[in-house]
Amino acid sequence: MGKALEGVRVLDMTHVQSGPSSTQLLAWLGADVIKLETPGRGDITRGQLRDLPGVDSLYFTMLNANKRSITLNMKSDEGKEVFEKLVSGVDILVENFGPGVVDRFGYPWDKLSALNPRLIYASIKGFGPGRYADFKAYEVIAQAMGGAMSTTGFEDGPPTATGAQIGDSGTGIHLVAAILAALFQRTSTGRGQRVQVAMQDAVLNLCRVKLRDQQRLTHGPLGEYPNDQFGDEVPRSGNASGGGQPGWAVKCAPGGRNDYIYVIVQPPGWAPLARLIGKDELAEDPAWATPEVRLSKLDKMFALVEEWTEKHTKWEVMEKLNACNIPCGPILSTKELIEDETLEQLGSVVEVAHPERGSFKTVGCPLKLSDSPVEIERSPLLGEHNDEVLAELGYSEAELDKFRAAGVI
Repeated sequence: MGKALEGVRVLDMTHVQSGPSSTQLLAWLGADVIKLETPGRGDITRGQLRDLPGVDSLYFTMLNANKRSITLNMKSDEGKEVFEKLVSGVDILVENFGPGVVDRFGYPWDKLSALNPRLIYASIKGFGPGRYADFKAYEVIAQAMGGAMSTTGFEDGPPTATGAQIGDSGTGIHLVAAILAALFQRTSTGRGQRVQVAMQDAVLNLCRVKLRDQQRLTHGPLGEYPNDQFGDEVPRSGNASGGGQPGWAVKCAPGGRNDYIYVIVQPPGWAPLARLIGKDELAEDPAWATPEVRLSKLDKMFALVEEWTEKHTKWEVMEKLNACNIPCGPILSTKELIEDETLEQLGSVVEVAHPERGSFKTVGCPLKLSDSPVEIERSPLLGEHNDEVLAELGYSEAELDKFRAAGVI
């Protein structure tokens, strides 16, 4: 069976996380992704956060699966010649360098477009044009400036970063959507185009409900939030859902740091929940029976739930609540996730063999297409595919030897 992006060729000039997360998704969907790296060093994450000396780090291997790696000295004339041949034959070029870096290489968009009018040139930047355009951005900077940190954490605590990499990988996913849209548009226009996603914009998009609530504040306090006081900005609200259906993380037995379960109380769920926790009298009590009357005492409601959940493990609670059709989810630690048999069966967590580090676990492709199955392959060694890719460009073995001797590859 073929792949969704079979026949699509990508020149991957990305590094660290935001760009590689994007190109890895393209590779999983079947694109031929050629990762272009600096000779001798490669992507900086190959050596960052190493758990084994002299071996590509998990940081690198878990973001660069299913790709081919070539090395190229972009400062040499021969390197630029190879680069131009590559650009002329690919469908998509992806980069996440700092502002203006590719232009300083001598390849602004107009030159790249002249080399390949069908090229889709996709970039991730920290910020869009304007005041912040030349500023550097990292994961948590994007969270800070996109609205996530100011609305994460508890009311009496500091702004808090989320463990989900919404700044880097979140932007990468946004870029995939933009690339696929440009690729589709090219089928009718025959032209490539410039595609760009800013990390701040991606985080802001993921925080849109908080901007919704910022505007709702002008009409009074936000009843769905547990906060006692409201100023002129959306507060941090702990584990409250902040949505139409109230939710909270409640403690479970035996009381460990992740022995919690998140419970959502929908209108039809109150009566069965009240009976389950031994509060039958509250199921029909007018002071408790409707969402409107419960809204002012959500803290008391979840305290009652917690009195019951503390007597059971999160797994037992999950079974009992689901039997009553009450939405819930246990808080799963990273250890529980990486050892979860169901996630392994689904391919959400997969084990991959690597020639230098041995086997390791990584995430599987979250995009499931019935006619485009994904097989997760290991990340490439630095320059592993130099000969293969350059031979496809028409270079002979003798030319490759000269390139190696001159430090071009």
